[in-house]
Amino acid sequence: MKRMTAGLSLLACLAAPAMAHYGMIIPSDPMISQTDGRSVSLTMSFSHPFEMAGMTLDRPAAFSVTHEGETSDLLGVLQDAQVMDEQGYTLDYPLDRPGTYIFAMEPQPYWEPAEDAFIVHYTKTYVTAYGDDEGWDTELGLKTEIVPLSKPFGLWEGNVFQGIVKLDGAPVPYAEVEVEFLNDTAGASAPDDLMITQTVKADANGVFTYAAPAAGWWGFAALNTADYTLPQDGTDKAVELGAVIWVRFEAWTGQ
Repeated sequence: MKRMTAGLSLLACLAAPAMAHYGMIIPSDPMISQTDGRSVSLTMSFSHPFEMAGMTLDRPAAFSVTHEGETSDLLGVLQDAQVMDEQGYTLDYPLDRPGTYIFAMEPQPYWEPAEDAFIVHYTKTYVTAYGDDEGWDTELGLKTEIVPLSKPFGLWEGNVFQGIVKLDGAPVPYAEVEVEFLNDTAGASAPDDLMITQTVKADANGVFTYAAPAAGWWGFAALNTADYTLPQDGTDKAVELGAVIWVRFEAWTGQ
């Protein structure tokens, strides 16, 4: 009986779809106007956004902001915080000048036993200040990243978002991109677990397209296998590299 119970438990685990992990940088507002104040608040986590299930985010290997071609290190000013009941970070960042600010995070490698691999999600988000959207398509030159082909803010729900997946600076043909909704206030439910994380593929030029059905924050994660391994318990293991971008879609206010 114990052997049968163990077998049924194993089958249940194998049948259950794995929840997608996402590095997350969520600003209080992606479009800061003169009346919104002179700063933006950011929340960083490593989580399952649709299920609102947090995971521990160790202090990142790097955290930066890029504005007008200049990149500044912000790692030392991150503040510890509980995000979805797990370790995360917050930051209030002053916006001294107009333009687009790009926040980027490189986490420590995370060991995922279920995938028998390490996970490293290079995560970024874009914030525009004071009506100046210059620099919205800036590429940071990360190990892997999604370079926006649609402006990554100022989108209505139902608009499409396009991006090009890059690895080591080169487009990734037919890259697989996972898409998930941050279900923080909507109380959304999925009719099937397969719809929690949706998947699209890029074309031969590494370009993907997705139309968001609802307002809110949407995460896009393009996954590739690194050209290096990391040791775990004396064995070299594969590393999943994720290029993650978070994009806000606004509720339609027209008639």
